Amino acid sequence: MKIQTIIYLCLILIFSSCSAANIARLRSSNMDKLELGMSREQLSDVLGSSYTIAEKYTEDEDKIEVISYRNFPYEEEFYLFKFRNGKLEKWYRELQPKYNEASHK
Repeated sequence: MKIQTIIYLCLILIFSSCSAANIARLRSSNMDKLELGMSREQLSDVLGSSYTIAEKYTEDEDKIEVISYRNFPYEEEFYLFKFRNGKLEKWYRELQPKYNEASHK
């Protein structure tokens, strides 16, 4: 009986630590805190650090960086944040198209 209790406690700790680290905080209360002109560090303070750098390039001597957050558990939904010279210029939501294998036969 002690072994089962230890296993349950370990599983609870594993799942609670994983979910907190992987869930992007894309709730409306957090999205309302975002403002144009924020730095990437300010944005990640609000939304968490589980983003992906989607794109980096130079445009008319400006440094452009686009980062992406997945809206877990809705894996087909993600948000893109565009920074120009380190300042948030815009953000938008994208939906990844679902591939329907039956329609391609």
